[in-house]
Amino acid sequence: MAEVVSFRKDGAKDEHGIVLSSLKDQVLRLTLNNPPANTLSIAMKQALSDRLDRAEADSEVHVIIIAASGAVFSAGHDLKELTAHRADEDGGRAFFDTTFRLAGELMMKITRLSKPVIAEIDGLATAAGCQLVASCDLAICTDTSTFCTPGVNIGLFCSTPAVAVSRAAHRKQAMEMLLTGETIDASTAKDFGLVNRIVPKQYLTQVVQKYASVIASKSPLTLKIGKQAFYRQAEMSLEDAYDYAAGVMVENMLTKDAEEGIGAFLGKRRAEWTGE
Repeated sequence: MAEVVSFRKDGAKDEHGIVLSSLKDQVLRLTLNNPPANTLSIAMKQALSDRLDRAEADSEVHVIIIAASGAVFSAGHDLKELTAHRADEDGGRAFFDTTFRLAGELMMKITRLSKPVIAEIDGLATAAGCQLVASCDLAICTDTSTFCTPGVNIGLFCSTPAVAVSRAAHRKQAMEMLLTGETIDASTAKDFGLVNRIVPKQYLTQVVQKYASVIASKSPLTLKIGKQAFYRQAEMSLEDAYDYAAGVMVENMLTKDAEEGIGAFLGKRRAEWTGE
């Protein structure tokens, strides 16, 4: 049986100090802590992935927030780290492959996690940093935040960020970002579908925490069932999606939490979730 590692309530760092964590009221806050750029280096991806694995195994965690220290949410992959490996015997191929595949695995982990993940953005989210935002279930940003997929400007098309961005934004708007490499403001990002809400800087953490707390108050089992179903049906045809979703709802109805929730609603009382 895998070891279950609980999060300290007073906050903790990973062994490299580049991801901070704090758990309060069933909401886990993970903070990228490698300013000024918070690049998604190999170490950062591994540290964040480890924190997510721990969160998945910790029954006290119902919702996860991913935030960042400094003026940049994340500048994406560490270009200096990538460039240094051009001197490798294979020209960097093995390291490049590891870097981009690790990023894909991290983004898929966020999607497949049984617990909702909210991105809290205050600043620039670019390239793989924008990919991280797009991969989260919800995204809330300040009115001064900006977003871009600028790989085309340096001869490296943002192909892996495109996977997440094209699934969050509308197709033509995603292509606009990818083909031009231009930076978009928070309002445009909301219009494109990359973020849910824009708030003044001084209220960002408060608003994100409110969203997280509301979600954390729901049945954790229901959240797990719903998140998994949402992403699975999105990959199906309309007919298959309805068939699959109907089956999911049947199984959901048979859970104790659904019985409790419906009973509480009809009885005008507060539900007591057991996660069963």
